[in-house]
Amino acid sequence: MSLGLLGKKLGMTRLFDEESQAMIPVTVVEVGGNTILQTKTVEKDGYSAVQVGYNDQKEQRVSKPLNGHFKKHDSAPKQLVQEFRFEEGAETPETHPGAELFTAGQWVDVIGTTKGRGFQGAVKRYGFGGLKQTHGSMMHRRTGAIGAGSTPGRVWKNQQMPGHMGTDRRTIQNLKVVAVRPEDNVILISGAVPGHKGAYVTVRPAVKKPATA
Repeated sequence: MSLGLLGKKLGMTRLFDEESQAMIPVTVVEVGGNTILQTKTVEKDGYSAVQVGYNDQKEQRVSKPLNGHFKKHDSAPKQLVQEFRFEEGAETPETHPGAELFTAGQWVDVIGTTKGRGFQGAVKRYGFGGLKQTHGSMMHRRTGAIGAGSTPGRVWKNQQMPGHMGTDRRTIQNLKVVAVRPEDNVILISGAVPGHKGAYVTVRPAVKKPATA
């Protein structure tokens, strides 16, 4: 792994390619204020990594141990803290380059938490087709039978049924950076990324680059 960015999803918009005039849907991610808090080494910590903080918050909203950690590294309290690991022997940066870490055309992976949908039925949650739509059936969006006959005499584990939907950590791989605007502290990434507006996301260099890259 290498250094990545912590950011906040601001929403979606669109850009137009100058050559083909094609419309490109993009997600705008605000990445200003990424700060390297701590550098971890193999000799001291057993692995090589940097700890990055993002988005200042009030001191009274942070626990005393965390406040001590931030003060020790001369940093304001951060709302989001995450480590980015490096291979043993790799050079770790002393300061974070911010939005300039990525360039237009680069492939990235975006990690975030999906929108919460609450308690949902099997049709919305798993895409079930539903049962008969005839008048009076009263089974339009039901799950249907969930038993397994006489054996094993119980519902199978992992049976798809109604339940809580959303708020899952998801990684969207191989999205392209369409534009980088350091003056605005934003990067524009093609396509959609997990989460609602204002949700925190992690942007890292793509682990599995597409074959055409």
